Amino acid sequence: MKTVLVTGSNGLLGQKITSAILAGKPFNLVATSKGENRFKGTQGYEYAEMDILDPVNVREVLGQYKPDAIIHTAALTNVDKCETEKELAYALNVEAVKTLVAICEEYNIQLIHLSTDFIFDGANGPYDEMGIPNPLSYYGETKFEAEEIIKGSQCKWAILRTIIVYGIISDQSRSNIVLWAKEALEKGTPINVVNDQWRMPTLAEDLADACLAVIEKDAHGVFNVSGKDMMSISELVFRVADFWHLDKGLITEISAASLNQAAKRPVKTGFILDKTIAELGYAPRSFEQGLALVDQQLKERD
Repeated sequence: MKTVLVTGSNGLLGQKITSAILAGKPFNLVATSKGENRFKGTQGYEYAEMDILDPVNVREVLGQYKPDAIIHTAALTNVDKCETEKELAYALNVEAVKTLVAICEEYNIQLIHLSTDFIFDGANGPYDEMGIPNPLSYYGETKFEAEEIIKGSQCKWAILRTIIVYGIISDQSRSNIVLWAKEALEKGTPINVVNDQWRMPTLAEDLADACLAVIEKDAHGVFNVSGKDMMSISELVFRVADFWHLDKGLITEISAASLNQAAKRPVKTGFILDKTIAELGYAPRSFEQGLALVDQQLKERD
């Protein structure tokens, strides 16, 4: 049975990968993150503290567990923070990848790396895997540079690009757009939402399944992994309001330019998923099916 090591296992995607393996995927799991384990269960897998910014620590942990594959979910994904804290962004999103690539080459470890639609400028979305990157933000630049490092490496690799990942975990330390909109509208808080950017939001469970499918099928190359529904950010929030029967009168549509965000965002991304569906058997749920799963999990948690 293959041993899979996950970086950033305390995050949303990391915890969904843990859940998927514990639900019956045929892998030994080593979950790693900085600090204590935040996943609700501790049985059936190993947990190791690992600071992805410390190459010595990373080498120690990988040397101890000798995984067959690494799913690298750890990154700085706050787009505006990447713009204002470029050294930290580069360390987390590029230098950490260099460390992992070197060790994966040395020990013949398969590397599955998570990337983003923000490597594109949004002028010609939706994109297939051969789309020409042209990042508008420093976040996008760091993720594109990491992709290029991996593509130029000698290790077995796969890059999974994704878009706006949403979902719920028991220890929800960081929100996502679905939960943010739901919680604000439930409290009766008016919210401003941009209506001139388009995305294909991704259910965290679907993305976790795709990560594991890469290992199961020993797949190689770049794969687009997102939801299948294209929508503006404001439509996304209206659909959240509709699903939970919340007051849409609290939602004000605005232009992205009015927000004065530190980082520029692409106007329209989105992915063509044909390759991932054909080669990985990827079967993304609709947005409403994803919301139904989140609703069910919220009820189970409460």
